[in-house]
Amino acid sequence: AQSEAGTRRDGKGDWGSGACRGDVWTDGLGDGLREPRKMWREQLPPPVWDASWVYNCSAQPPPPEQDSALKALGTEGLFLFSSLDTDGDMYLSPEEFKPIAEKLTGSTPSASYEEEDLPPDPSEETLTIEARFQPLLPESMTKSKDGFLGVSRLALSGLRNWTTAASPSAVFAARHFRPFLPPRGHAELGEPWWIIPSELSVFTGYLSNNRFYPPPPKGKEVIIHRLLSMFHPRPFVKTRFAPQGAVACLTATSDFYYTVMFRIHAEFQLSEPPDFPFWFSPGQFTGHIILSKDATHVRDFRLFVPNHRSLNVDMEWLYGASESSNMEVDIGYIPQMELEATGPSVPSVILDEDGNMIDSRLPSGEPLQFVFEEITWQQELSWEEAARRLEVAMYPFKKVTYLPFTRAFERAKAEHKLVHSVLLWGALDDHSPILTLLNESFISTWSLVKDLEDLQNNQENPSHRKLASLHLEKYSFPVEMMICLPNGTVVHHINANYFLDITSVKPEDIENNVFSFSSTFEDPSTATYMQFLKEGLRRGLPLLQA
Repeated sequence: AQSEAGTRRDGKGDWGSGACRGDVWTDGLGDGLREPRKMWREQLPPPVWDASWVYNCSAQPPPPEQDSALKALGTEGLFLFSSLDTDGDMYLSPEEFKPIAEKLTGSTPSASYEEEDLPPDPSEETLTIEARFQPLLPESMTKSKDGFLGVSRLALSGLRNWTTAASPSAVFAARHFRPFLPPRGHAELGEPWWIIPSELSVFTGYLSNNRFYPPPPKGKEVIIHRLLSMFHPRPFVKTRFAPQGAVACLTATSDFYYTVMFRIHAEFQLSEPPDFPFWFSPGQFTGHIILSKDATHVRDFRLFVPNHRSLNVDMEWLYGASESSNMEVDIGYIPQMELEATGPSVPSVILDEDGNMIDSRLPSGEPLQFVFEEITWQQELSWEEAARRLEVAMYPFKKVTYLPFTRAFERAKAEHKLVHSVLLWGALDDHSPILTLLNESFISTWSLVKDLEDLQNNQENPSHRKLASLHLEKYSFPVEMMICLPNGTVVHHINANYFLDITSVKPEDIENNVFSFSSTFEDPSTATYMQFLKEGLRRGLPLLQA
């Protein structure tokens, strides 16, 4: 089970230094909040919002440059300065100062990087994409239950002010969608490929929270950035946490067309200086595109945040720049965040064999009317199966079947197995022995705290109430992994914070034999979770067989 919100107190607070933050997640199509991508031992790259906190743990004084900057600017001034100092050299280059200059002067560049990388061509086909946006429902946030006590209006100003899409509509050239074409060798239906590869894993670190402005997109990132910019002017096409990026697969092919389904992990920064960062992270963007194999024609396009679950957005924000400041975490529901093409791409002009224009758009600007041939698909893959394969590409551990909470215990009782609840966390490869052990010896499930609380309050099914209560008794923020008997008795459990603590130190430093490392495995995360599962079997099997 996992909590819906939490507060990290810097260095001295509730979670302790180097603690982790939680996130909620879903199964199936992964349509809700993203899987546990934020359970991590946070790296604290100096400088951050409080220089004294950064050097608290090591008891070392801050560098002279940072010490003098702190004295000159104060903690809030240093926070703003360091958010602009992207290379951390304690100097602002003209490029780094550019966002502030534009903010103060009210000017904008004559040409953005999107326009430079996506130049118009009057002879090519274009399509119009419309944005549909309904803002997040404040009452869906956990903080709304106590009337947002302790949360200043300033902290939520970026969220409250985001009520409409930044660009209700935009025109794109068909060829701008070329990055959605499959690479050579990926013509099989359902075989995933990366449009934007993830550059992070739990072993390579995490990107700083202390940022306001996205880096300029490059290559295939450009079209994703421009699409997401229709919602808000500050999209980050690469999230701060793994798995980042965008993955896609074919769901249908014909002689001349592909249907491509995609999944994108991206987030938005809703604040600008002098406010503190506010991160808005939808669980995922998904959608499809039907385009010709040479990307000269787009028949259909749709991108959206799935909204059929009760929660689908994670939010994190700072509301202070001192040692006592908190990083607040909450979740909520956004009813609609969608982009859709108004129709197929069409040429703005028609040329005869000699290159002479014989027709054009009407004086009103309306596109020419065309009749499109019906596409005969030779192979097709269901949306559900394609979504599952993309999810597994992002999260290899999901090769294990995760059942709904109550069904997992019913299955465990029928198959005489233990229950593995709630999640498998770690960067596991496709051949991980953990996947084999889970499939052979456990019935796996996941749950949200909110769902189990609802189940606990359900008077109609006493057995389900008991299962939920046993889980909630063992739960601690942010994530708890448990091994249970079919009757719900928890025989072994480990909190994500502790799991991350012991996997972040050297194997020889670990004194607890239950979570000791083995030379059989390549990384401490895999080894430790394997030991957790085996210890659960050692404790649970005798009780299961009794």
